[in-house]
Amino acid sequence: MDSKKNIDPKELLKPENMIRLYASGAFPMADAKTGGINWYLPEIRTIIPLDNFNIPRSSKKVIDDKNFELRFDTNFDGVLAGCADRESTWISDELKSAYKRLEKRGHIHTVETWKDGMLVGGLYGVTFRGGFFGESMFSKVSQASKAALVALLKHLKEKEFVFLDVQYMTEHLKMFGAIEISFEKYTKLLHKAYAKMCEF
Repeated sequence: MDSKKNIDPKELLKPENMIRLYASGAFPMADAKTGGINWYLPEIRTIIPLDNFNIPRSSKKVIDDKNFELRFDTNFDGVLAGCADRESTWISDELKSAYKRLEKRGHIHTVETWKDGMLVGGLYGVTFRGGFFGESMFSKVSQASKAALVALLKHLKEKEFVFLDVQYMTEHLKMFGAIEISFEKYTKLLHKAYAKMCEF
């Protein structure tokens, strides 16, 4: 969904406007080359249902063997930097600033994977009532991002969130029970999520 010509793109990155856009099912991505930020509203949505997710047996064993420490909301800047640290990234400096403003409002949360006192992986997402909109994850050691995802799924279920939005299907996410649904079904889930007042 491209911004309308009469709307300043910077206005859309104000916290209250970002939340409204997420609440309508849109999410932002910056062009890796130009830095221009567009909002996207795909007709096919990918979610992980919190009443029917899967933790692959092989992943569970490896994660247990790694003996990671999982933390919530202790190092947002570190997770954001880790997610953006790649050759080509959609997380521009402008988007980083926008996410930091959202984080100050309590709408961004992280799951962090630590090993020997170092941040080795994690993920972050945007929350609004009963919806969690996953944005990005990173891993500096094998299985670190998977460990964060497993912790997130269990946490969201415990806190009675309605769904985890993961934007686009990948083989990695499919292993955890990700499914594609129509925008019509997705909209119904949004309405169900916004009827709940979940605390992360």
